[in-house]
Parts: sequence; structure tokens; C-alpha cells
Amino acid sequence: MAATCQHLDLVREVTPSAPGCEECLASGGTWVKLRICMTCGHIGCCDSSPGRHATAHWRAHRDHPLMRSFEPGEDWWWCYPEQLGFEVPGAPPAPSHA
Repeated sequence: MAATCQHLDLVREVTPSAPGCEECLASGGTWVKLRICMTCGHIGCCDSSPGRHATAHWRAHRDHPLMRSFEPGEDWWWCYPEQLGFEVPGAPPAPSHA
């Protein structure tokens, strides 16, 4: 994974919006893995999930470019505009649903 991206100044201290993918919970859908928006805390499902709601959240909110895994033990980040996966040295552990 690459070192960093140019959007880290948009990261906020966020609270997870739901215990699982917001849209899947509302519709009765299922997910594979979860992601958290690092601008607002929206929880969405990954692109391997049927709904791909994390990416849909970014498409609807282009000013929310960064997400993090919301899975236990995974500390990686993703920048949508740069299509860049990375880790942030010294960042606190990722929040997770478990």
C-alpha cells in the first residue's frame, strides 16, 4: 500500500452511524465487509457486497473522500479520488463493528 494521500486534512473524529451498513439494515440487505466514512461516520458495505453502499456514499458526497475498514483488526484506509490504499502511521486503531 502507498504511504498516504492528499485528503487527510478532511479526516474528522467520527462516530459510527450504525452497527452495520445503514442502507442494508434499512432494506434487509446483506453485506460482506463494512467501511466507515472518515468525514461523517457513515457505515456502508464494501464493493464485494451487493449494495456497494460505501462507494455509493462517496459518489453522493464527493467531499467525503476517505474511508477506513470497519472490520476488526484491519487498519487500512482508502482514498476514492486517488484510488489509493494506505495506512496512517500512528493513527489509533480502526473502529470496528465487533
